[in-house]
Amino acid sequence: MTPRLPRVTGKHLVAAMQRLGFEVIRVRGSHHFLRHPDGRVSVVPVHRSEAIGPGLLGKILRECEITRVQLEEAL
Repeated sequence: MTPRLPRVTGKHLVAAMQRLGFEVIRVRGSHHFLRHPDGRVSVVPVHRSEAIGPGLLGKILRECEITRVQLEEAL
């Protein structure tokens, strides 16, 4: 069984991704669009203190090619 993803809010995920080299390129409503210099992109919803669901978090990590370990180290 694989270890579970950490519970994380959108605000904390954006901060962790910035530590991994991503940059917020624009914000539309509550959606933060992030891009890495190598071309990886993703959209992170930031809704107050609401945690991002495990399915969406997994999708964001897959499309950004970030491992669970890398995320935990950046948090």
